[in-house]
Amino acid sequence: MKSILKVFTLLFISVSLVSCNLTSAAGLTSQGQPTKKVEGDLTSTTANSAVNFDHSAWDKLLKKHVDSKGMVDYKGFKNDREALNKYLQKLSSTEPTDAWSVQELLAFYINLYNAYTVDLILNNYPTESIQDIDGAFTKGFVPVGDRELSLGGIENGILRKMDEPRIHFAINCASISCPKLLDEAFTASKINEQLDEVTREFINSDKNEITANTPKVSSIFKWYAKDYTVNGNKDVIGFINKYSDTEINPRVELQYKDYNWKLNEQK
Repeated sequence: MKSILKVFTLLFISVSLVSCNLTSAAGLTSQGQPTKKVEGDLTSTTANSAVNFDHSAWDKLLKKHVDSKGMVDYKGFKNDREALNKYLQKLSSTEPTDAWSVQELLAFYINLYNAYTVDLILNNYPTESIQDIDGAFTKGFVPVGDRELSLGGIENGILRKMDEPRIHFAINCASISCPKLLDEAFTASKINEQLDEVTREFINSDKNEITANTPKVSSIFKWYAKDYTVNGNKDVIGFINKYSDTEINPRVELQYKDYNWKLNEQK
C-alpha cells in the first residue's frame, strides 16, 4: 500500500512540474521577473532607476541590418554573429529587479524579445516562417539569470502585465504582418516617444485598412482586444482613433485581416 501511495505521489509531483512548465511557456506566469505597471502617462527618463542598461550594441546592429520598412537582413546578422552573441550574453547575465524603473524594464524586455527572436531565426536559417520552428513561442530558450523564458512568456507573462498596450507594436515576431522591427534599440530615455512612434506607424501602415465605416484591421487587435483601453475601459476603436489618421466610426464592427507569417526578410 505504501509503495502504491509513493508511486501516486511521484506521479502527482511530476504532473505538477510539467503543468508549471507549460503554464510558464504559455506566458501565464512571469517566472519571477519584475512586472511593474505603468501608472498614469508614461514618461521617458533614466533618472529613477537603480540600473541604466546599455543597449548601444543592439542599436548598432539594428541600424546596420534593419531597413526603414522594418525588413531584416538576416544574412548580415549572421555575419555579425559575434557582436549579436555578446549582446545576448549581456542581456542573459543580467537579472532585472524591482529596483529598476518601469522605463528600464519595458526597454529591457522589448529588446530581449526582439534580439532573441532574431537569434531564433538565425539558429534555424534559412526558414520560410517562424511558425515552421517547433515551439518558437512556447519553448523556454531565452536565458535570464537562472531562468529559461519563452517568447510567449516574455510577451504575456511580463510585458502585457505592465499595462502598456503599445508594447504590441514594439515587439517583432519576424513576420510580414507583425509590427515592423524598429531600426534602433528601445531605451528608457526615449521609451514613450518610441512606443508612440511604432504604434502610430503600425496603425497607419498597410497592415490595416482603416476607413470610417468599413475598417479592416490587423488580427493583433482581435487577439489582444482586452489590452486596448480608453479611460480604463476596453475600447479597441477608441484606442486606434488616438493614433489613426482616419477616424473610425465608434459604432461600426471591426473586420480583421489574415495574418501573413512569412519571414520579414530583406530581398
